[in-house]
Amino acid sequence: MTAARTTVTALALVALMTTAACGKKTPPIARPMPPPAASDPGTAPARPPAPPEPVREPVAVPAEPVRDDAISSASLDDLNKNSPLKPVYFELDSSDLSAANQKTLDENAALLKRYASWAVTVEGHCDERGTAEYNLALGERRAIAARAYLISLGIAADRLRTVSYGKEFPFDPGHDETAFAKNRRAHFVITAK
Repeated sequence: MTAARTTVTALALVALMTTAACGKKTPPIARPMPPPAASDPGTAPARPPAPPEPVREPVAVPAEPVRDDAISSASLDDLNKNSPLKPVYFELDSSDLSAANQKTLDENAALLKRYASWAVTVEGHCDERGTAEYNLALGERRAIAARAYLISLGIAADRLRTVSYGKEFPFDPGHDETAFAKNRRAHFVITAK
């Protein structure tokens, strides 16, 4: 038993020494850095470098819309005499926009987008048949239909005003169906450039 006891004691001693050797070690202490040597006692200490300047991105300037000299330099009177905005014509007693009317309004909208400073009055007109009250209401529906379609194409509502003249200002003074067809219209007047 003494040999067994000696072996157990030796093993316990080895285990104790291993545990003590693997225990937590303290980190080494860092030595302080020596202060920088002053080259000239009369000079001020050196300053750290300034932070870098922020990068300035170039500002993108939108291109100015291309203007036709004849249109951009014309007065309002001249523009409205030879109006680049085309009228739309309606069937008898109707304010519905036909496919041809929509195509014309698409072209007018493109022009209004090109000249974004223009303000326009959409005038509703009728032929001479019917009462004054009926024609004023029908002219108003025609002007509103044209205005609503232009707004749906992206023209700002505050640039478009409507007015109805009913049968008061016929385009063609004739009294036949050809004249009546010309007078049933929504007419566009440029009121500001």
